Amino acid sequence: MPGRGPQPAGAQGRGAPRGGPARGERRDDRRGDRPGRPGRPGEGCPGDARASPRSHAGRAPPRRPPAAGRPGPAQGRPAGAGGPRGGAAGRPGGPRPGGGRPGGGFAAPRPGGGRPGAAGRPGAGRPAAGARRGAKRKEYERDEREFLEDEDDGRLFGGRKEERRRRRAQDDATHEIRHGSRVGGEVTLTGAVTVGAFAELLGLTPAQVIQTLIGMGVMAAINQEIDASVAARVAEKFGFTVKIQEPEPELARKADPAAAEEDPERLKPRWPVVTVLGHVDHGKTSLLDRIRSTRVTAQEAGGITQHIGASVVEVGEKKIVFLDTPGHEAFTALRARGAQVTDIAVLVVAADDGVMPQTVEAINHARAAGVPIVVAITKIDKPEANPDRVRQQLVEYNLVPEEWGGDTVMVEVSAHTGQGIAELLEMILLVAELQELKANPDRPAVGTVIEAKLDRGRGPVATVLVQTGTLRVGDAFVCGTTYGRVRALFDDRGRPVEEAGPSTPVEVLGASEVPEAGDRLEVVADEREAREIATRRQEERRQEEMRAARGLTLEQFSQQAGGDAGERELRLIVKADVQGSLDALIPALERLSTDEVYVRVLHTGLGAISESDVMLAAASRAVVVGFNVRPDANARRAADQENVEIRTYRVIYELLDDVKKALQGLLKPEIREVVLGQAEVRATFKVPGVGTVAGCYVTDGKIARNARVRVIRDGTVIYEGRIASLKRFQDDVREVAQGYECGVGIERFNDIKEGDVLEVFQEQEVARAL
Repeated sequence: MPGRGPQPAGAQGRGAPRGGPARGERRDDRRGDRPGRPGRPGEGCPGDARASPRSHAGRAPPRRPPAAGRPGPAQGRPAGAGGPRGGAAGRPGGPRPGGGRPGGGFAAPRPGGGRPGAAGRPGAGRPAAGARRGAKRKEYERDEREFLEDEDDGRLFGGRKEERRRRRAQDDATHEIRHGSRVGGEVTLTGAVTVGAFAELLGLTPAQVIQTLIGMGVMAAINQEIDASVAARVAEKFGFTVKIQEPEPELARKADPAAAEEDPERLKPRWPVVTVLGHVDHGKTSLLDRIRSTRVTAQEAGGITQHIGASVVEVGEKKIVFLDTPGHEAFTALRARGAQVTDIAVLVVAADDGVMPQTVEAINHARAAGVPIVVAITKIDKPEANPDRVRQQLVEYNLVPEEWGGDTVMVEVSAHTGQGIAELLEMILLVAELQELKANPDRPAVGTVIEAKLDRGRGPVATVLVQTGTLRVGDAFVCGTTYGRVRALFDDRGRPVEEAGPSTPVEVLGASEVPEAGDRLEVVADEREAREIATRRQEERRQEEMRAARGLTLEQFSQQAGGDAGERELRLIVKADVQGSLDALIPALERLSTDEVYVRVLHTGLGAISESDVMLAAASRAVVVGFNVRPDANARRAADQENVEIRTYRVIYELLDDVKKALQGLLKPEIREVVLGQAEVRATFKVPGVGTVAGCYVTDGKIARNARVRVIRDGTVIYEGRIASLKRFQDDVREVAQGYECGVGIERFNDIKEGDVLEVFQEQEVARAL
């Protein structure tokens, strides 16, 4: 440019004609120019193997120069950083015209640099090797970026153009799918599916599916399952037609073996299964104790049976299986389950109490199960016993005794003296003979779980009543959503047995998990089939839970999520000894909930209270409740450290009473208004700096300072506030009794007039009860 100093030898200005080899020849300069563009200074560096991409019409991108081409100190390395490279043939020693980039060199000086041709002392002033490599790398990357930007019209690299074309096509296709302008096809869904699997099914990326779910207000990760209905809505947004095919339930797909028609020639008589039902404390357990000659009553806390037991009683050459269903009303589900697996229901009614609410429930359960009822009128040895009154009460429920012309067998018994016990057993066998109870012992066993628990030494233990077939050690079985292989069988007296036929209660070991009471146990071909059936049932249950969860409204969710709801709920972690206890406790606890306070059971389980239960309670601010279980040492230690309350019970009454009291403490107290007194305004006074003061005469009760007051004029309340000042003559007083005069100043109210009535009251908080 004009005004600059003379250019060093070898430099070529921008206005100079382009001089260089013909097309196809090798150029020694690092950077040249295309025809028609001003020439750039070149360089001739022997050993520099890089060819100018511009001179070769872009046959290859610039490459990093090999190490062999670097000039050493003997070739005239500059004496100082930024100095010119002296002595190299064809390299400029000065700045390029206009102060632009050097003529392709890696270390060309800026204007005013060192002397051309001055060879520096070897190693003097040279940057470190790492710095030199970093500078070369940065300049190489810059040159490569500029090269690609200059040649992005596709002449050099057609692949870059194809990449842009492919990306645009993919974006257009995604746009068409997302806006429904292209139908993606038909998709069949059979249930819940993970986000990743669903995206693969649609041919989309998981990110697209997750983004669509977020737009719908659903937060789901790639491995999280979404319901079929939600997946259908997502698929429709991408142009797919969705067909939801409900899977056939496993229980409907597999016919009930117990209900299947049996070959009459293989049917053999079986023992009757009897369920004893009745009101609490009517002597039901004592009656069974007398029959079985076992002291069960002494072992039960509070004299109340807490879970179902099963036993076999021999009557001559025949046998009767008794199921003991708890009599407390909280165990309604257990009584109903006992009636469903029974052949005969023995209704226990105390001769001194008569028919009670639980007695009526037992009658309804037995009738719903379609089983005959045998009435045992107990406690006839008591002086106040009145069996005829019991018969009269039962007639009201269509239970007419045989001696009165009906068809209901009624026997008077006494568990204390043993009166009528033998007659009762004979009547049970007689009714069983009329029913002609039969089963096929030569088929795979089918039974019902009466009780289940987790034993620390034996693992999951299930008390099963075999209803048909024969259950043997080694049989593979499926029980509800669990499966396993029979490892051992124990009879009602704890003796190991190899097999159990129809109408036989046994303890079964070998389940993968603790089954639920009431589940049906079925023997299958092998353990693999049992696992498949259990897996399908688990999937069905998960689907049902997801469908049930959809019924939650936003209002309910907001109440549970936070706000005042968190202060009005009692969170519990319930542990029990057997599944039957949990089945009874949870509904009983939930029935204590009201619209204002409610019980929330966070976790339930069987066995001792563990450290994990305590940690869960600490994290969720819950109370641990144990029924017939105790905390272990680790749980006690963790409870002390985390300040978690653990309560254990042996009687359900005490547990429910304590929970009820706790809920009452969560109730907002009731605000009651208590009138302290009334005063009549007889004069008003203007006090500077204070306002209007009322001269009053107390007509009823008393007037107290800082109490709340209503100003009543012509029977209408015109103001409600607080008494700011109260005086007798010139003295401040705390209160003024009836029959005295006083001066009253009302807070922020001056429109007081003669004849107004002041009603003084206070608000008291009164604890509420459920």
